[in-house]
Amino acid sequence: MSPKTKKVVRIALPLLLAVFFGWYTFSKLPIDKIVPYFKSANYSWIALGMLLGLLSNLSRAYRWKYLLEPMGYPAKLPNRTMAVFIAYLANFGIPRSGEVLRAAVLTNYEGVPFQKSFGTIIAERMADFLILLSIVGITFLIQFDFIYELLQNAFQPQKLMLMGVFGVVMCVLLILYLRKSQSKIAQKVRHFVLGLLDGILSIFRMEQKWAFIGHTLFIWVMYLLMFYVTTLAVDDLNGVSVGALLIAFIAGSFTIAATNGGIFVYPLAIGAAFSVFDIPENPSIAFGWIIWASQTAMIIILGSLSFLFLPIFNRKNKVVKQS
Repeated sequence: MSPKTKKVVRIALPLLLAVFFGWYTFSKLPIDKIVPYFKSANYSWIALGMLLGLLSNLSRAYRWKYLLEPMGYPAKLPNRTMAVFIAYLANFGIPRSGEVLRAAVLTNYEGVPFQKSFGTIIAERMADFLILLSIVGITFLIQFDFIYELLQNAFQPQKLMLMGVFGVVMCVLLILYLRKSQSKIAQKVRHFVLGLLDGILSIFRMEQKWAFIGHTLFIWVMYLLMFYVTTLAVDDLNGVSVGALLIAFIAGSFTIAATNGGIFVYPLAIGAAFSVFDIPENPSIAFGWIIWASQTAMIIILGSLSFLFLPIFNRKNKVVKQS
């Protein structure tokens, strides 16, 4: 497959999946059954959920400095903030493309080498993933029987073991090749990987580790509170158990990470998670649309404004420096 074909597939496949899941969602639950929940929703709770989502994003932008400063790049907070919103907006087009664009923003406007900036983003994602795993662990303890049965039905231990062994062997062979080969491609890859590792390892060189940890916890507490308070906007979801909320939250989080910002898939994941607890389908999927639409609207507005204001802000800064 040529590089051009791969690029087309990488862009087209998520979009096609989004269209499919969109068709499936509306065939499963027509619009006329969702609209009433939007009309009767308590928008005070939705607004509070949007505020909590905004606070998590601002905290993410502020937290970034703890990874950049140990490498000698004190990037400005406005640039970091706009880069975060631009990244989220870009992910609606191509999954995970936002991370690349986010690193590129600091490369263009703050002079941070791309591989180092991208490495700090990977370090951030590692920290976030650890928190998500912690939430999964807590949920596993609360809903042990349900999750155990789900995993037992979904995976076969023998296949997982074979895939793991194959993956390890391929990684070892690739590392040996990159270490010993003197080809230009191998040298470029080594240079990129070393810069990437420098960015990732910056998490261990932080002088303010506890501040970084505090912001990481704050981000995820805001995510959880955002999810919870938005359920209060739908009357039929009042009194949902903690276990149901956590499982739905985890399901939604994985769809956002794996698709174009969870478009069309997020409401289905929420509906599927709540259905396990015998929560009615209509309000569950409607709630998924409400929380996804409210957070997406915020990202579209702030991400678009960031695209427009980013060059203006940095042009003004250049004028100030010259004067």
